[in-house]
Amino acid sequence: MRRLDARELGVEAVVRAVDRPASAVPADVARAVDEILAAVRSRGDQALLDYTARLDGFRASAPAALAIGAAEMEAAERALPAGARAALAYAAERIERYHAAAVPKSWRLTDEHGSVLGQEVRPLDRVGLYIPGGRAAYPSTVLMTAVPARAAGVREIVLVTPPGPDGRVQEAVLAAARVAGVTEGWRVGGAQAIAALAYGTASIRRVDKIVGPGNAYVALAKVRVFGEVGIDMIAGPSEVVVIADREADPAWIAADLLAQAEHDPMARAVLITDAPLLLDRVTAALAAQLAGLSRRAIATAALETHGALVLVDRLETAVEIANRLAPEHLELMVTVPAALLPRVRHAGAIFLGAHTPEVVGDYVAGPNHVLPTAGTARFASPLGPEDFVKRSSVIEYSPTGLAAALPHLDVLARLEGLTAHAGAARIRQGEDRR
Repeated sequence: MRRLDARELGVEAVVRAVDRPASAVPADVARAVDEILAAVRSRGDQALLDYTARLDGFRASAPAALAIGAAEMEAAERALPAGARAALAYAAERIERYHAAAVPKSWRLTDEHGSVLGQEVRPLDRVGLYIPGGRAAYPSTVLMTAVPARAAGVREIVLVTPPGPDGRVQEAVLAAARVAGVTEGWRVGGAQAIAALAYGTASIRRVDKIVGPGNAYVALAKVRVFGEVGIDMIAGPSEVVVIADREADPAWIAADLLAQAEHDPMARAVLITDAPLLLDRVTAALAAQLAGLSRRAIATAALETHGALVLVDRLETAVEIANRLAPEHLELMVTVPAALLPRVRHAGAIFLGAHTPEVVGDYVAGPNHVLPTAGTARFASPLGPEDFVKRSSVIEYSPTGLAAALPHLDVLARLEGLTAHAGAARIRQGEDRR
């Protein structure tokens, strides 16, 4: 891992060295995505069958063979070991408890004239969840996307995920879908699945919003269909920034850095500390733990390319650098994390104290693990029930409220040259009646 001394280089130079600008989409990926979207839009189910055979190796005989029924989900749940079923139920309960508390509520206020103002909050009717598949299984992502949708009151929750060559979908994914309340499933992946959810086909009705992570093809497809449907965010490689003081355990820090690095060679893992001796101890702990890691090659590549050990003069400078990076995950592994928390402005999820490893957020803490990446925590938030509802303004004016507003409304409308706007209010006061 690179070592950077912010005391000599300065904050700006360290941020430039560690920051990872968004990469341009390769031209061949863009062409392929545009071709797939156009094909599904024009040929519907047949295009889904063709791309599923070509890209996933599953040759379905008819669109119905792509469907995942409730019985298949139920059978998958029964087939899981008891410990796995218990773990899914435990995680789902905690995720639901957390997100149920955050569901936006309708509200009203009455002003001094008796006019009533407020908002009505309504759940979306139908949402699509993209769950990556193939050789890996992500039941935790099923829970993190479906449970908040259900908590928000969404009636139709549609899961899409790529099948294996035999058409099978990982049992753990299907079991999680049943636990989380998924109402419909399809063994379709890639950009073609995003197109089906956005445009609809004869078999798959279009949704109102698409959420969930995916590869570059899926991410670009979501960008392309935005406007036809809503999307949550464009997720990039995983990342963690750990801020630690001299009391932090180097083995624990190394373990948390590796937990991110093993995701992907593009994952970013950064330690920022004001304790010089901690850097050597963490380096030694990383070497020791890497030796026994099953995904050693991936983690090593991530640490070498996107990892960094940063030395600062004080912890406040560490938070300043973290704010500039706006990481997906931020760990405050310091003696008094509450003292630093008010200084944190930009982070997807913040983990306080030595006994709060980022992995609890991945699985069981309750808050969502679908988080803004690549610095987008500057303006974006974790996936939550807010993403599965929409708000309508409610306005009910009283006669005295309209009378009080009329002079100001009239001036503003005429400033904009919209005399009919002014007239629509004045006529209710007995004026301009012709």
